[in-house]
Amino acid sequence: MADKGTEKVQKEAKASAISYARAWGESPVPPALLATLIAAQHARPPQFLPLLFPPALLFSTYLNINEYKIDAAGTSAAWSALYLLLARRRKHPLMQKWGTRGIIRGATMGLCVANLLGGGFVYAIGKRSNDASGKDGAKII
Repeated sequence: MADKGTEKVQKEAKASAISYARAWGESPVPPALLATLIAAQHARPPQFLPLLFPPALLFSTYLNINEYKIDAAGTSAAWSALYLLLARRRKHPLMQKWGTRGIIRGATMGLCVANLLGGGFVYAIGKRSNDASGKDGAKII
């Protein structure tokens, strides 16, 4: 049986992890950073399918700045998941994984996972305040 001090620490740690995920999902910076990394990777030589992702992620940032945080979180999570699926299909030899491009690719995929988790969490728990059906006025409660 755990004592009250241990339970309190566990509860604070859980609340802290939830608050970090929520703050990550509500922030406009992660989708913009992800769009920058994706564009940097696929601009030279131009790869047109991966270059479709930065405008969508920047639109998610635009939504977030205009106070549509739930919609922005869902959009960011969806596009991050799609890019993660696309990026996982490419296979690289072991020596290329530790070069500059490999490290940037790994950071991009890690940021995709963080956006997927944080944005998905905010989208899942977000409540809209104006409409009973939940279509207008995204406000996180």
